Amino acid sequence: MDREERKTINQGQEDEMEIYGYNLSRWKLAIVSLGVICTGGFLLLLLYWMPEWRVKATCIRAAIKDCEVVLLRTTDEFKMWFCAKIRFLSLESHPFVNPKSIANKISNGHAVHLTENPAEDTSHEMNKYSQTQSQQIRYFTHHSVKYFWNDTIHNFDFLKGLDEGVSCTSIYEKHSAGLTKGMHAYRKLLYGINEIAVKVPSVFKLLIKEVLNPFYIFQLFSVILWSTDEYYYYALAIVIMSIVSIMSSLYSIRKQYIMLHDMVATHSTVRVSVCRVNEEIEEIFSTDLVPGDVMVIPLNGTVMPCDAVLINGTCIVNESMLTGESVPVTKTNLPNPSVDIKGMGEELYSPETHKRHTLFCGTTVIQTRFYTGELVKAIVVRTGFSTSKGQLVRSILYPKPTDFKLYRDAYLFLLCLVAVAGIGFIYTIVNSILNEVEVGEIIIESLDIITITVPPALPAAMTAGIVYAQRRLKNVGIFCISPQRINICGQLNLVCFDKTGTLTEDGLDLWGIQRVENTRFLLPEENVCNELLVKSQFVACMATCHSLTKIEGVLSGDPLDLKMFEAIGWILEEATEEETALHNRIMPTVVRPPKQLLPESTPVGNQEMELFELPAIYEIGIVRQFPFSSALQRMSVVARVLGDKKMDAYMKGAPEVIASLCKPETVPVEFEEVLEDYTKQGFRVIALAHRKLESKLTWHKVQNISRDTIENNMDFMGLIIMQNKLKQETPAVLEDLHKANIRTVMVTGDNMLTAVSVARDCGMILPQDKVIIAEALPPKDGKVAKINWHYADSLTQCSNSTAVGSEDIPIKLVHDSLEDLQITPYHFAMNGKSFSVILEHFQDLVPKLMLHGTVFARMAPDQKTQLVEALQNVDYFVGMCGDGANDCGALKRAHGGISLSELEASVASPFTSKTPSISCVPNLIREGRAALMTSFCVFKFMALYSIIQYFSVTLLYSILSNLGDFQFLFIDLAIILVVVFTMSLNPAWKELVAQRPPSGLISGALLFSVLSQIVICIGFQSLGFFWVKQQPWYPSSDACNTTRSLFQNSSHLENETELDTHNIQNYENTTVFFISSFQYLIVAIAFSKGKPFRQPCYKNYFFVVSVIILYVFILLIMLHPVASVDQVLQIMCVPYEWRITMLIIVLVNAFVSIMVESFFLDTVLWKIVFNRDKQGEYRFTTQPPQESVDRWGKCCLSWALGCRKKTPKAKYMYLAQELLIDPEWPPKPQTTTEAKALVKENGSCQVITIT
Repeated sequence: MDREERKTINQGQEDEMEIYGYNLSRWKLAIVSLGVICTGGFLLLLLYWMPEWRVKATCIRAAIKDCEVVLLRTTDEFKMWFCAKIRFLSLESHPFVNPKSIANKISNGHAVHLTENPAEDTSHEMNKYSQTQSQQIRYFTHHSVKYFWNDTIHNFDFLKGLDEGVSCTSIYEKHSAGLTKGMHAYRKLLYGINEIAVKVPSVFKLLIKEVLNPFYIFQLFSVILWSTDEYYYYALAIVIMSIVSIMSSLYSIRKQYIMLHDMVATHSTVRVSVCRVNEEIEEIFSTDLVPGDVMVIPLNGTVMPCDAVLINGTCIVNESMLTGESVPVTKTNLPNPSVDIKGMGEELYSPETHKRHTLFCGTTVIQTRFYTGELVKAIVVRTGFSTSKGQLVRSILYPKPTDFKLYRDAYLFLLCLVAVAGIGFIYTIVNSILNEVEVGEIIIESLDIITITVPPALPAAMTAGIVYAQRRLKNVGIFCISPQRINICGQLNLVCFDKTGTLTEDGLDLWGIQRVENTRFLLPEENVCNELLVKSQFVACMATCHSLTKIEGVLSGDPLDLKMFEAIGWILEEATEEETALHNRIMPTVVRPPKQLLPESTPVGNQEMELFELPAIYEIGIVRQFPFSSALQRMSVVARVLGDKKMDAYMKGAPEVIASLCKPETVPVEFEEVLEDYTKQGFRVIALAHRKLESKLTWHKVQNISRDTIENNMDFMGLIIMQNKLKQETPAVLEDLHKANIRTVMVTGDNMLTAVSVARDCGMILPQDKVIIAEALPPKDGKVAKINWHYADSLTQCSNSTAVGSEDIPIKLVHDSLEDLQITPYHFAMNGKSFSVILEHFQDLVPKLMLHGTVFARMAPDQKTQLVEALQNVDYFVGMCGDGANDCGALKRAHGGISLSELEASVASPFTSKTPSISCVPNLIREGRAALMTSFCVFKFMALYSIIQYFSVTLLYSILSNLGDFQFLFIDLAIILVVVFTMSLNPAWKELVAQRPPSGLISGALLFSVLSQIVICIGFQSLGFFWVKQQPWYPSSDACNTTRSLFQNSSHLENETELDTHNIQNYENTTVFFISSFQYLIVAIAFSKGKPFRQPCYKNYFFVVSVIILYVFILLIMLHPVASVDQVLQIMCVPYEWRITMLIIVLVNAFVSIMVESFFLDTVLWKIVFNRDKQGEYRFTTQPPQESVDRWGKCCLSWALGCRKKTPKAKYMYLAQELLIDPEWPPKPQTTTEAKALVKENGSCQVITIT
């Protein structure tokens, strides 16, 4: 392809795509039409399935600028193709603006950020672009997003709102006045209707889409073929099965669409008030909103119909739809840079950075607070599918395909079966021609062999195991919206856990406080609620520095704030709407202690009574609040004690951050030591600070002041120590996972040392393990990025423990020997900032750190997703378990995401646990392993069924015979379907084992299993087929004359022969039918494996009963023939001796099959050759001499069988082997790794030891 004609859209984003231009070609279209007619419509189907072929077959390449059709290809590993038709948006019919300049603006790409008046365009810009003449804008729609042609970048680009490239200054200066009606109409034309449209397709549309699936087309072809060959019964059975399958599929797909439609329809159409340029308020439908509209937030709250940035007033919002947390969040107006003292006017607005000022679509505004005469206003920044909710819905509507080795191998396996069918097809044609068979019969028989080899029931059989697993998961409280992922969960070998609410209890308990006086820490105090402290600045900070609010009389907000406020026992009062309306400013939230805590005043005299009563009313009003920011790791408030002239600033947050903003002389010398002591014990520590503000700061000035002005030069007041207890089941669950060789990783937003402590407490890091903290610093002042390696003092807590022997390494020593390093397991811990620096500047270290990284603290939501991707890049199958808050991206990205929140955020996660406990993780992995093994069993069984039947038919074709209609029906319905649907019912094994199931069908053990059974079955079928010809009574038609009268038997056979035009009734057919019928049941039992992933097959009662009934029935009709059954199944009567001979063949076949599968494969090959995929291989252990001999023996055997791989398949295992012999790894204590400044692109680095 011409590289000049290929462009990339959404560059650097998750949905990055290559784009090619095409124009329709009439001569190509004529040729394709002719081909469709000649192939009976099959070519049309093929082009329907393959968008790339469809476009290339009917179009010719063209410049993207002038094309009629675009062909899109994703740049990820799936390389999926899509096509879209170019459409035109005409501006001529809209007289409200100058169309010429609008077309110009779009072509210039100016529609991204539109000015107040679109007609204000300079003439040189108008002449610069070609689209000015056409007054039409070219665009196409893909996955609910419109892409417009942008002449500036000579490419298509999607229309952005005010969420990109708009400064905070311009939001106030250019956009806060609202839009004119003409401008609104113009933007609506471009942005379209503000709705997240999830159209529920009609049943007919879904039916057509489902029926045109390649699988159902193949079934239709099979049914037509069987009908022409008069196999009506089996054809009817397959039709019924297909109809049931289609109907159930349609029901589940439509149900999911309806659920999603109902979920997004909550804000579909509501009436909203918007401000226009001339201050008038206009009421419009929410569907008419466009970016730039100024929306008035109603007093009684609303469900947000768009993403909007708050510019006036305060809102209390429930964001459970997005975050999974039903805790109300306070949203304040965006800081206005024009009144900012520091003049940070150039800061760009971003919904992520300024999320505390942004109201997101789908979230519920519970309450608003406002100035008198001033409405609570927000500027619309994104609408429709561009909103945060729209993006979530798009990810559900258009999910990435599941890339799993099993499915890729399944297609490969089917191709192999097609190749086998091709051989049979050619053999049948050649054999039939040599035997001078009619042309019509040759065609039918040769095509019939294809339908036998590729079983039409295969997809239904494969789905059965997953459906049963889904039902079992539902019984243990795990709900699944992506059933295909159950199999993938069987491969998980690493699970990431969020800490708070997942590993530990959701709430925090106040353990105590440690105040500072005269720059020294006082002793810890448990009780904060006492008379001595009631008027202290420390308690005042606890009473005011929070985001609590009263909703319907109940105090609600962040759990940490709630615990802190409850501990002091104060009362919070908020102004009512009526009170607020009476004043010319926002009435502050007031907090006061209960009366019993205040010291009683004793008046000196009656005349002074009032003077003494006044101070007894001790109240603090919260004047301004700067909400908690995860980026800043702090929150602050401006408050005033009733009667005081000066205001106070209070701040709380991460101790390291608070200490850095305080006067150094107020921070105790032992601050770091005390903090480290608490965090090592697993406590969550919060620091408090305070300062008196200048008297010149009035109420109104405070409302517009920047937080940086307030948050500095503070006095350090002390620490609040919160306890976050481990959940009761956490240590036991993690121990089960470790025993099963499943790595566990902690990803948290909490403090590093607290996270390490919790990791030790729950057993994620063992007492004797080393913890290496990677502290990465970005490039600064011309210096390159570097990583400082610190070794955490892990032996201080366990010095008395017997687990730490004399041979263990003292952590702080620099002269550690390499041998000791390899014996002691080590773990890396790092925070989010370090993780980002490492990703950017030390790419070659990322895989090494992923191999042993266990604790990732202070991680932002997008960093959690990046971590999951980094782990997947070294071939880990990653599970993610979180409580839904901030984990949505990681839950979606992981191979198996489990949300412990039942809120709407769980829509993003494939699995949701009803019980908020991590005990669901082992359950999911066990069920995943059982489902995966069931899929393997079913696939192997269906492959054997195909080959056994294929070989039976091929043998019979050689004598111009075939299996009878009812023989096919008996095998396919009575045996195969019953066995397939019951063999999938084995429940999961009761505990997790260290061994993992193989990930694909193309693995040594599975191929050996299938091939060995094929050879055995073909061997015994051939034995019966050729041995029957050697019998003395063959080919006599009265072989049963010893048991029946000659006349009866002869006349019976003569009558049958008259009807037997297909030569069904013969001794070879009967022999092959009986032996193959038993073979299906033998391989079903051989493949129905139990331990270590599934319960034994004898506990699967339906399967056992079904197999016994089938065995008894086949034995009965073989040893004691029933005339009516023989007549229906077209079975020949054979001597009793031959029946016994067939029984012996079957018994020997059963013995050989089960011995090869259960003994030779499981005991010898699995344990010696194939079982090398152990996740725990990188653990450092010393081998006894005997084991070395065993390994040598294993290598020899695996080499002899041609299965040996020189290096492990998984990258992480290969890397573990390399690191074992790397003398520079792990890094020594107190060393620094620096990034090379010159060779930035490959991220190489060097180690420098700092002495």
